[in-house]
Amino acid sequence: MSEKKIGLILEGGSMRCMYTAGVLDTFMEEDIHIDGIIGVSAGALFGCNYFSKQKGRVLRYGTRFCKDPRNMSFLNFFLTGNLVGKKFAYYDVTLKYDLFDNETFIKNNTGYYATVTNVKTGKAEYIEMKDVIKDMEVLRATAAIPFVSQLVELNGNHYLDGGVGDSIPVVQAKKMGYDKLVVVLTRPQGYRKKPLSDALQKLLKLKYGKYPEFIKAMLERHIHYNMTIDLIHKMEQKGELFVIRPSQTIDVGTIERDREKLKTAHRLGVNDCRKQLQKLKDYLQS
Repeated sequence: MSEKKIGLILEGGSMRCMYTAGVLDTFMEEDIHIDGIIGVSAGALFGCNYFSKQKGRVLRYGTRFCKDPRNMSFLNFFLTGNLVGKKFAYYDVTLKYDLFDNETFIKNNTGYYATVTNVKTGKAEYIEMKDVIKDMEVLRATAAIPFVSQLVELNGNHYLDGGVGDSIPVVQAKKMGYDKLVVVLTRPQGYRKKPLSDALQKLLKLKYGKYPEFIKAMLERHIHYNMTIDLIHKMEQKGELFVIRPSQTIDVGTIERDREKLKTAHRLGVNDCRKQLQKLKDYLQS
């Protein structure tokens, strides 16, 4: 283990995180050492494969099942209240169609955290995952997109998408004692998050009226997101963290049926990472 603790922070972004998968596949090829990972939403889903050492798995199952309505579809939403199919996308793919190497994950896991948002408090919580199969509901919680997902219950509390409470947990990573931070973003340089539209604000208050703190977190999410991006920029300029971000806008939708677009996003992640590889190694060794 390196003298300093290296923390990897993975932003969410639904299928834009195919970019992240490309970065992580390159990390595996180059045997980049990471001590701990804090993932958000799809970043947490895909990041598991780093400790299970399954290079290419995300691209493989992502392209195989992108057109399968059991995986992610409005049919799922109308039938179950979940855009992403609980049984198929989380359990069947993991345990049956493209086996997740849980044994290797457990052996290599030196700190894996999924960010979730408590709907009662509106705050982010960071749940340590020691066993992906046993903790599958934590992954469902971190990636439960508001408006198109049912609340996920964990230990008597209810949760939704971790990105609402903390989209890019840089401050949390420092609190956890990680000295060297590597951040993988899914938006290009200059991106700023906008406030919710008036229509979505009305729907938000209608759907989540029982959870005023969650409503507040959703309404203020763009403010906190943009402040975090500003903080990341300042820390990057000072050499206090290393950022890998898309060199261009990633052209994929939340429900992306086009396999070539998914492959392009993955390839962009590989290429962007390779271009910065020596600088990354220099930063980690400095």
